[in-house]
Amino acid sequence: MTCTILILLWVQDELSFDKFQADYKNIHQVMANRNFNGKIFTDNAIIFPLAKEAEKNFPQIKNATVTSYPESHVLTLGDNMFKKNGITVSEHYFNIFSWKFIKGNAASAISDPNSIVVTESAARSFFGNSEPVGRTIKMDNDHEVKVSAVIADVPFNSTIQFDFIQPYNYDDENVKRALNEWQNSFSNVFFQTVPGADIDKLMKNVNSLIKDHDKTDHVSTYFLHPMSKWHLYSDFKEGVNTGGMIEYVRLFSIIAFIILLIACVNFMNLSTARSEKRAKEVGIRKTLGSGKKQLVLQFFFESIILALLAFIFSMIIIYLLLPSFNLLVSKQLVLPVGKPFFWAWVAAVVLFTGLVAGSYPALYLSSFNPVKVLKGTFLAGKKALMPRRVLVVAQFVISILLISATVIVYQQIQHVKNRDIGYRQDNLIMLPSSTPDLDDRFGIVKDEILKTGLFEAVTRTSAPITEIWNYSPSPDWEGKPAGSNLLFSAMRTDVDFAKTMGINMIEGRDFSTASVSDSSGMLLNAAAVKAMGLKNPVGQLLTYAGNKYTVVGVTADVVMSSPYKPVEPMLVMFKPYHSNFISVRLNSHVQPQAALKALEPIFKKYNPAFPFEYQFADLEFGKKFAAEELIGKLTNIFAGLAIFICCLGLAGLASFTIEKRIREIGVRKVLGASVQQLLMLISKEFLKLVLIAFVIAVPVTWWLMNNWLDKYEYRINVSIWLFGIVGCLILLLTLIVVSANTIRAAVRNPVKSLRTE
Repeated sequence: MTCTILILLWVQDELSFDKFQADYKNIHQVMANRNFNGKIFTDNAIIFPLAKEAEKNFPQIKNATVTSYPESHVLTLGDNMFKKNGITVSEHYFNIFSWKFIKGNAASAISDPNSIVVTESAARSFFGNSEPVGRTIKMDNDHEVKVSAVIADVPFNSTIQFDFIQPYNYDDENVKRALNEWQNSFSNVFFQTVPGADIDKLMKNVNSLIKDHDKTDHVSTYFLHPMSKWHLYSDFKEGVNTGGMIEYVRLFSIIAFIILLIACVNFMNLSTARSEKRAKEVGIRKTLGSGKKQLVLQFFFESIILALLAFIFSMIIIYLLLPSFNLLVSKQLVLPVGKPFFWAWVAAVVLFTGLVAGSYPALYLSSFNPVKVLKGTFLAGKKALMPRRVLVVAQFVISILLISATVIVYQQIQHVKNRDIGYRQDNLIMLPSSTPDLDDRFGIVKDEILKTGLFEAVTRTSAPITEIWNYSPSPDWEGKPAGSNLLFSAMRTDVDFAKTMGINMIEGRDFSTASVSDSSGMLLNAAAVKAMGLKNPVGQLLTYAGNKYTVVGVTADVVMSSPYKPVEPMLVMFKPYHSNFISVRLNSHVQPQAALKALEPIFKKYNPAFPFEYQFADLEFGKKFAAEELIGKLTNIFAGLAIFICCLGLAGLASFTIEKRIREIGVRKVLGASVQQLLMLISKEFLKLVLIAFVIAVPVTWWLMNNWLDKYEYRINVSIWLFGIVGCLILLLTLIVVSANTIRAAVRNPVKSLRTE
């Protein structure tokens, strides 16, 4: 019950995402399917002017807003610097999203282009307990913003997360240009539709509107993704929504039910195993006038009371385990004891446990014939043996499934972790602090870093090596097939890119200071060369975004996005300015602590207005396995728990079987049977049950796990040997549990069991 309630708390949190928004059912995000040569790529980067034009033209849209992606900014107050995540929004944002205002109001919060709305915790970190509204903060060491309002902290079950909100400045030249730019997709766009709006018709009109303004886009089809699906249904494959977290919500809901059901099955087994001790009680009650209905109610109430007592103990255990469980699942779950829905859940769990666990004992025990019981001719438990065997088989099926699933999840994670990712993760530090100041002085900064003698190479890039921030159509080249639409990932970089990242060059060379021509140079990865069909890529002339480039080298395929998918075609341009990351490679013998100690004063010297931050490439890449590793850990725990409960049930059934055959064991022992012979006699019945469970569990597990693995393009194949090992493990556990009970009966003095005969 403890395990079930913990899982249900996690499930409830997942299902509650974004439901605090007042108009939850009518809020949608605009998304696009981009068709590149039959391969459909789905993203939420949308053209900036769409929100204003769509709201103006379509009455089905009540409000529309455009926002930036969350971005880190440095906010300075006096000598204190704070790095916070914020979003920039257009008007009507607070008409759509109902954040709770503590100070100020939604109507005027973003009316001034130099205003900022901060969360309660951000305001406290800036100003302590003093009044925040009206105070000014310096942003990115560039301009001052005034706090216009304070809103409550964004709930953890919100898809959108931020520390502050600022409005777009429509006097800014970049924003003015963006309002008329229908070919550059870089924003988030949200619609609030009127209740009952015809979404299909609306999107048909929206697509027509976009085509009217941009007749060159032949690859994009736009659609609305409702808020109800943002968190749970975030995965897309070939333009189709294939699920997401909802798969794990369903999986763990089933596991919670199964674990509770296994415990209920054990209760049934143990209750019916004790039936002989209660047979006379039932006989006397029936003789004294108790009806079957009264007896059924009695046994049901007994099991419900036991379930209620179990719940009280489980609440204590949950209270003790919740901090560790939150650490495991990276959440901040609390027991919502003050909310009616929690007690409704509790009542449902207690009643389910009590009724299911008590159902078979109640119906079985209440059916005893009082005459046979009281005359001593009733053989209690004999009719119940087959149902108990069925229940034990079911337990073993579940245990085999969970153990196999745990091993397969582990194998899949290890398979991907052992994949050649195309670069060296070790000793690579990424510094997400490449600002205009650092861009202008990068040569000096690089020289100072290398002079320390701790570093092998330094470069700067537009994105971290662990992520893809930019997708675009492929460049043009001589011989490019007509109508070819390939999707490329793109990155801008400086010299020593391959050297710093530890990327193997297949052909040509890395960007270098020794070559002046690198100002128009480009690197392609092996996947790009293959997709373009280039036989001699080095020296190939390309046209990209209206500029001419020459391919100077071909790199190995680098895994930057999902490690479970094939590497996409990629181009790397020599464009060192406007970078976002500086990456440094340590010498192999250098300790990271010593390297960071040497880097910090250099960055503080040339970038004093920004805090010193860093990321280790291997740790950042490791985060890509977080969901699968969590699933593996939880399944491991549940499998262990299921096996433990299953062994308890097996021990109960073994004890019951041995108790019924205690006289037979005594007679066989008197007639010369050895302990080994008696052990084999009793064990073979249980080994048959395990074999039956194995035959049922293997095809079910094979089907379920292959379905799970199908969502990964880079995956393992389920090995038949795995099931053999799991089967042997279960057989071994069965022998241990049964032997422990059988040996105790086999070494007992047969005189004690036979002297009453």
